Amino acid sequence: MPASLLFRPPLALRTFTTYLSKHPYRRQSKIFRHSAVGNGGCSLHSSARISTHDISCRAIQCAADIATDPALSPASKTQAPAIARRKRVLSGVQPTGTLHLGNYLGAIRNWVKLQELYETYFCVVDLHAITLPHEPKALLEATRQSAATYIACGIDPERANIFVQSHVSAHAELAWLLSCGTPIGWLRKMVQFKEKSQARGAEEVSTGLLTYPVLMAADILLYQTDVVPVGNDQMQHLELARDIAERMNSKYGGNKWKKLGGRGGRIFKVPDAFIAPVGARVMSLTDGTSKMSKSAELDASRINLLDDPKLIQQKVKRAKTDTFEGLEFGNPDRPEATNLLGIYSLCTGVSMDVIAEEVKGMRWGHFKSTLADAVVAHFKPIQQRYHEVIADNTYLDQVLAKGAEEANKTANLTLENCRQAMGFTPKYAARN
Repeated sequence: MPASLLFRPPLALRTFTTYLSKHPYRRQSKIFRHSAVGNGGCSLHSSARISTHDISCRAIQCAADIATDPALSPASKTQAPAIARRKRVLSGVQPTGTLHLGNYLGAIRNWVKLQELYETYFCVVDLHAITLPHEPKALLEATRQSAATYIACGIDPERANIFVQSHVSAHAELAWLLSCGTPIGWLRKMVQFKEKSQARGAEEVSTGLLTYPVLMAADILLYQTDVVPVGNDQMQHLELARDIAERMNSKYGGNKWKKLGGRGGRIFKVPDAFIAPVGARVMSLTDGTSKMSKSAELDASRINLLDDPKLIQQKVKRAKTDTFEGLEFGNPDRPEATNLLGIYSLCTGVSMDVIAEEVKGMRWGHFKSTLADAVVAHFKPIQQRYHEVIADNTYLDQVLAKGAEEANKTANLTLENCRQAMGFTPKYAARN
């Protein structure tokens, strides 16, 4: 799932471990924390995060190291040589509404860094956008706008694969296969389904709202993904994807698959999570305890990537604050202060320690003006590049076609392995 590379922050002189290809998966995801071990080594903890905010030049080489992955070998009776590849990342955003500051700081900007380290797939997940009532014309426009925004934010089509989810039919087919192997009780536990179904009424929500986490699992597992950038609110869905992968591997993989003429072993890689330490969850401008969201009724609750400078200044000026003296970061009683200071840090590149010292005696009026100027300056090159890309239909079509072609190659290989392991008759073209 990137042509102007707008954000190339200096890389810190620390490294992270290449654990993912060297250890068997476990029930828990893995977390990589920087530590003072040896020559800037890393310590491994059991959790669900991989922090790569400070990635060194040596880390680039680590991520680029070639690893063999039997899960990507063609399905055949004779063991085929494993395919060598870089570690892989997949992520995407729904084309519903306008992409906003939270999508950018919490997801897309991190993708720009990850494309330097990994083989990356960034998709516009349009199939996920229809789980709730939608307007077809708006979906069509938003899908292209989202892809153009990816590029404008710095995702380079020469480094990453940018494509539309529905252009790779294997997503829908694998979702059905996985659905048939997933207990419905797992899906009923999903928090987002509970919240949305209660809000709309059980008789009004679509089946897709219940089953879309399986489609999300298919999105991830199709590409034998090593690392998935997720927000804290998506961790439950990633854990479901891991559970589904392990269940399918156990039920259909190994010797059972080999006896059907396949290579045996695991069908799917079990992915781990990447959660950025800052900016992973940008909060609403009107409520510091709620996530900034495209679906929120109040447009004033978010800063959209394409908002003009005057509108950005108005939204920041009206953002909810508190009555405490001075500004500070990390006080649980001051969520709005933490949110706005975090946005300022991410837009300027200034560390929180420096900002905390700078603003501790500042009043909200002064700070909001400073924050608005920082956001406007940060968005200016993104908006300029976006208008260039969206106006060039031929270029955008070529980017999406190229991305879909590459995505189909990997996805169809995984799908064929799963079909074979589950006992489906090979497609006739595949027999030749």
